Amino acid sequence: MATSAPGPVVDPMLDALADRLAVQGLSVGRLACLPDQGLAHRHVVLHGTGWLARVPKHSQLNLPPVQHLAQEVACFRRAAPSGHTPALHGSLAPGPGLPWGALLVEHVHGTVAGATQAQTCVLDALAAIHRLPVPPLADRAPLAPGLHPVQEWLQVLGAQAASLAHAEVPAATRELVQQRLLTLPERLGPTCARMPTTLVAADAHPGNFLVRPNGRAVLVDLEKMRYGLAPLDVAHATLYTSTTWDVATSFTLTATEVHQAHAHWLDAMGHLAPWYAPGMVALREAMWLWSLTWCAKWLAESACAAKPSASGEDWSQAHHTPALVQHVGERARHYLSGVCVQRQLDELSDLSRALSSDLSQGRWRRDLPLSHAQP
Repeated sequence: MATSAPGPVVDPMLDALADRLAVQGLSVGRLACLPDQGLAHRHVVLHGTGWLARVPKHSQLNLPPVQHLAQEVACFRRAAPSGHTPALHGSLAPGPGLPWGALLVEHVHGTVAGATQAQTCVLDALAAIHRLPVPPLADRAPLAPGLHPVQEWLQVLGAQAASLAHAEVPAATRELVQQRLLTLPERLGPTCARMPTTLVAADAHPGNFLVRPNGRAVLVDLEKMRYGLAPLDVAHATLYTSTTWDVATSFTLTATEVHQAHAHWLDAMGHLAPWYAPGMVALREAMWLWSLTWCAKWLAESACAAKPSASGEDWSQAHHTPALVQHVGERARHYLSGVCVQRQLDELSDLSRALSSDLSQGRWRRDLPLSHAQP
């Protein structure tokens, strides 16, 4: 018996997006989804406009849809003066077929960030964001205000650390991470508590950057921005758990290269560098521990069924292609392995020695007052 050829694949999200664009009077050509490579969004090319629709899959910040969209809009607007983020053209409110709404942004064309870019233009882009004026506390909403950034980060780590009990986390890794978390506040200490608060990307791994033909790096994923401690971004851009996360941008930096990257960013921060230099390695460890506890969280939560409606975080595998699920699971297990953990501990030791040498030679001088006069 003859069978008919399969018809075109129907994507309800694309239909809803097309309808909403038409209602708003936006004339667009064909809609085409980019490959599913991220855990937070689907990306749709609006042919003929130069725009991209960023359609959230869930809220990594555990916000309901309306508040999450407001967060994303604020991130693009706050970072725009840096010149290193896509232009924001508009937004579509949550509604039928688009339960999380969507952002309409510039479709950035560029190459992925490799090892050289991660040590130079990516850090230049981050420094441009970090140097932006910080508004008074009352004007920082809806972004997290960063009133007590060290304590806030420790709370995030503590919440994720509950997933270390997952069966796939090696016992030795679980014990080591739990011990490092107990002693981390001491290593962060008053040095990090006195750092100036800045706008931070909070998701600065190299796969989230595209490099334009003129060499300018553009941060394309902004929805997790907050006010906090800038060295966390520098760590996220250069950690092994970041540079080998995305297949298209996979590379490994030596401790010497990481040290040079730290120096490049500190030099770009100018007069603010002395505030950050002493805490660079401690905050690098804090970001690494975040990465490990997030990997445990993925293993623990990704096997859960998808939520029946749009609400907060939802790490269910149901939202992603099988290939992406397989990739994330493989990366998570690798980063939690004993060999990988030891590699990072060795790097932290090397970086601590290099930083101590820099500071002892007077680089990024340390004769600072006890507090920073920031609004």
